[in-house]
Amino acid sequence: MKIADIRKLSTEQLTKQSSELRDEISELKTKNKLGETTNVRLVRNKRKDLARMLTILAEQLAKEKI
Repeated sequence: MKIADIRKLSTEQLTKQSSELRDEISELKTKNKLGETTNVRLVRNKRKDLARMLTILAEQLAKEKI
């Protein structure tokens, strides 16, 4: 997901999607350990998306407090 797309989301949507991403990452990790997936880079990409979302969420929360 791109930064421009993430910035368009509200704080509620960001928190919901970040929790979904956390669940998805944990599922992918277990699948990788069991050898069910061949694309191991997918976890890395999802973690980067999660970091982007959390960064934008922190920015939005800081703006709301001001």
